[in-house]
Amino acid sequence: MKPLLAAVTAAGSGLLGASLASRPGSRRFHVLTASVAATWLAGAHAAGPVPRGRRDVVQPAAVGAGAFAAFYGCALVARRIPLLRRAITGVLDHAHRGPTSSVAATALVTGAAEEVFFRGTLYDALGPGGATAAYVLSTTATRNPALVLASAVMGTLFAWQRGRSGGVQAPLLTHVVWSALMLAFMPRLFPPD
Repeated sequence: MKPLLAAVTAAGSGLLGASLASRPGSRRFHVLTASVAATWLAGAHAAGPVPRGRRDVVQPAAVGAGAFAAFYGCALVARRIPLLRRAITGVLDHAHRGPTSSVAATALVTGAAEEVFFRGTLYDALGPGGATAAYVLSTTATRNPALVLASAVMGTLFAWQRGRSGGVQAPLLTHVVWSALMLAFMPRLFPPD
């Protein structure tokens, strides 16, 4: 990996970990999460052009909705597993305690920025397996097993979409649709402690 990409990955990962460790609903959470998105976007654009790929909207949106349905089914099981229930509740505390519009904007912008960096720049530098591994490794900074597991599943899906479509638009749209649905419906399954 080029030194610039390694530095961006390390910085973004550190900020990601710090953002989710901050108090839910706090200004610090939003500042740190915006910094994560800015780091991914700046790093991607500093490393070179990011391929857009085919301009299909319907299929990526449908894949995002399908991925959400699969995760919703898994969440019904995860509620019964204490480790996963605590991990998911910990993440969703940010949705429960923060302003809905602000949390949604934060999640959607950060998700889009992840795609530009991991399925754009890093994908070109490391290939699909390397970009997915870097994505999962970056997510370990959150110390949240549910997020790490989700990053492995979704990172693999996003990399597959990037390979099929030739650019970041398909995984970006899928990520945004999936995230929006997760934010709309998952907090109901995992009320705050």
